[in-house]
Amino acid sequence: MVSKLTSTNSAVKASFSDSVLTQDDCDRGEQQFIQLLDTEALDQALADQSVDPDEFERVLGNAIEIAYEKENVERKSINHAAHRFLQRILYRINRLKLFWYDDLRNYTNERSSYLRQIRDRIEDAWQQWEASHLDLSLYQGIDVQQALVERTTRDVDPPMSKEGLYFQQQVELAGYRQLVKIASLDGLVEASQLSRTLGGVANEVHSVLTRLLVEEYGAGRLGRKHSSYFTTMLEELGLQTEPEAYFDDVPWEILAIINHSFLLTERKRFFLRYIGGLLYGELTVPASFRYYQAAGQRLGLSDSAMSYWNLHIKVDELHGQWMLDDVAIPLIDQYPDDAWEMVFGYDQQRFMSDRAGAAVIQAVQAADRAD
Repeated sequence: MVSKLTSTNSAVKASFSDSVLTQDDCDRGEQQFIQLLDTEALDQALADQSVDPDEFERVLGNAIEIAYEKENVERKSINHAAHRFLQRILYRINRLKLFWYDDLRNYTNERSSYLRQIRDRIEDAWQQWEASHLDLSLYQGIDVQQALVERTTRDVDPPMSKEGLYFQQQVELAGYRQLVKIASLDGLVEASQLSRTLGGVANEVHSVLTRLLVEEYGAGRLGRKHSSYFTTMLEELGLQTEPEAYFDDVPWEILAIINHSFLLTERKRFFLRYIGGLLYGELTVPASFRYYQAAGQRLGLSDSAMSYWNLHIKVDELHGQWMLDDVAIPLIDQYPDDAWEMVFGYDQQRFMSDRAGAAVIQAVQAADRAD
């Protein structure tokens, strides 16, 4: 049965101007989008005008303008409500690319042209905004191998950050639990985006990426899949183990990283950027996870309550070396004119990860204060 969506409340439509966007506006816009997602045969319903997306699109247009327009970049202003709304909408579309073993009717609109248009509209503006944080001219003519070696040498064992110090010395159980809640959104479906890069011809690079995925997936044994270790960690902390149970706890900065990974793995033209970002991620996980491990030890938690961190500290240093020696460097010879994109992808992932880390520590500290 087709959902009936209307926008009859003129007061709601007039509740914000072209330059103001509140959290209430975003919440209303997102709720209408969820109704659109659940509408049977959405594209046909839109063509028949039996659903009305105007209120959602009104919020969407305002959010894109406020979050990504040039004047906001220059003022360095951040409207968190707008960014959160856009990344949540984008995530709700992107997640349809994965199978969740749920009601098959949830996928009725997975190839909707309307959803694709909304995704592209957000991504086009968002990616321009993200790219504006780095100077692309600096990557032209760069010695790619030297740049990657210098970056990986620097980042594999960085100096302790203030965020790391907080986890190591101050975080309480409430904050630790908040960290795990936030991380669960990605941790319970870990490596899903990587799987989408493996179709096609086989070669040495492809084989290394496949080996990486196989390890992440526990060689086909559920109990050894890395996401299963995350489930164990949630259980030990008395938290919900259902995927996306803590979606509302996740900062937009984390959603941006997840959505960025969806984009780069879906667009084969961005493969080199994805490899650079994956290199950064695999290389730097052990350093950051050691802080979480230290926090758990200080709080007296069991090994099971830290199992996901413990596993990745053990294996991801090797994975980072694979990514550099057996993936990134060989790709320099294969794509000499485009290999700089790996350095750009690496730097962009580093920037986005630093931004996300600041948002996570803020949420963790807030949970500690509230306890």
